[in-house]
Amino acid sequence: MDRSFLFKRRAIEILLIAVGITSASIGLKGFLLPNHFLDGGVTGVSLLVNHVTDWDIAWLIVVINAPFIWLGYRQISSVLAIKSIISIVVFAIALYFIEVPLMTDDKLLIAIFGGIFLGAGIGFSVRSGAVIDGTEILAIYLGKKFRATIGTVILIFNVILFIIAAMVIDVEVALYSILTYLVASRTTDYIIHGIEEYIGITIISAKSEEIREAITENLGYGLTIYQGKRGYKKMPHLTAEIDIIHTIVTRLDLRRVHTLVEGIDPQAFMVEYNVNDTKGGVIKKKLE
Repeated sequence: MDRSFLFKRRAIEILLIAVGITSASIGLKGFLLPNHFLDGGVTGVSLLVNHVTDWDIAWLIVVINAPFIWLGYRQISSVLAIKSIISIVVFAIALYFIEVPLMTDDKLLIAIFGGIFLGAGIGFSVRSGAVIDGTEILAIYLGKKFRATIGTVILIFNVILFIIAAMVIDVEVALYSILTYLVASRTTDYIIHGIEEYIGITIISAKSEEIREAITENLGYGLTIYQGKRGYKKMPHLTAEIDIIHTIVTRLDLRRVHTLVEGIDPQAFMVEYNVNDTKGGVIKKKLE
């Protein structure tokens, strides 16, 4: 692989980690920590232990993340573990030495903006190939072992955490912390996957050629056509070969695709699903 490409890639990763650590530090020390608000995951556990014991949050972040990083090293990837160790240690150092003034004492603003800064920090770190919160490593491991989705494992983990927070701290704080977690989670998704969400669409229609032409010429989207065969045996005339259209559009254009397809063939069968990311190829071309 070209050395200049590798250097550029490593430089971008270091920049993303630095931005992520800075953002997460502002979220913790400028919003959540002084007001005893929590987030989900390992960071939330660290904040809870800090509230109960008054131990330094910097060391708690390292100690509580350590078992998860070890698990990641053993079960997932040594590269992920090494990057995460470096990121978490630097994050702890930043929390220990960097002073961040209290931004606000309004509880709603604390929950929202604390979540935004912390979520952005986690998101930028993940984009660099590292983590500063080991919950996702645990979720990947348990998901494989018990055939559960990563989202389900994280949800169960956080439900238990917020129930404990309600008993140990206060119900109101726990409720605001849930809001913080939701904001942080959504911000992380935006950072990792982008604000413009993509939707994959599969279209099966007897008028596939007309639909293909309309999507490419009217909307400017690229697509792929592959050949299939209908499988409804009770109606033999429907078992003939048919062209199947597959395309990816933004959520903003989804309604336009619906209108276009329904106008050509109201009986067309459409399947939609969320697409996390796309690489290569042509999603949409500029129409002249």
